[in-house]
Amino acid sequence: MSRRVGRRFFERPALEVAPDLLNKVLVAPGVAGRIVETEAYQGADDPGSHAYRGVTPRTEVMFGPPGHLYVYFTYGMHWCANVVTDRAGTPGAVLIRAVVPIRGIEAMRLRRSRARRDVDLANGPAKVAQAFAIDGTHDGIDLTGAHLGVSIRDDGTAPPAIPAVGVRIGLSKGQDLPWRFAVPDCAEVSRPHPTTGHDAR
Repeated sequence: MSRRVGRRFFERPALEVAPDLLNKVLVAPGVAGRIVETEAYQGADDPGSHAYRGVTPRTEVMFGPPGHLYVYFTYGMHWCANVVTDRAGTPGAVLIRAVVPIRGIEAMRLRRSRARRDVDLANGPAKVAQAFAIDGTHDGIDLTGAHLGVSIRDDGTAPPAIPAVGVRIGLSKGQDLPWRFAVPDCAEVSRPHPTTGHDAR
């Protein structure tokens, strides 16, 4: 049995939520997978964050209540899914970078038809969104409420006691901050693999 993760879990700084999201279960209609890699974005103090320059129509969700989904479009072709953290008015978000499929793998294969191996179905943030059919229509949904679509659940699997930690990927600013967290020795984690035995909080 699993339970939906409540708002209090997300009502903390992104740097606390990001490692604690590891091994939680991302759920969407017909599919589910274990979160194995995340990236923290600290908003106004983080030049790598979309919220660094303040509230815009794109980033408004990040300044709202925690526990909502922030979905953005990148490179003119990909959606990426983030969980909003911290208190309302203080922007923070955690990017879901990689997921290990545990249910609905046939649906994921259809959506990710270019993936030659199952390990490649959701081993990147754009791949996660595609495999779980997350797009701009999901921007702002409440993961903690009665919404029947996307949610995050806790099935009792604890996050790693010592997560692997590395720098964030694909940024022009703030790329040197060690705010990427992962389940150690997991094949779905992005390269370059983060290292184990380090806590960035």
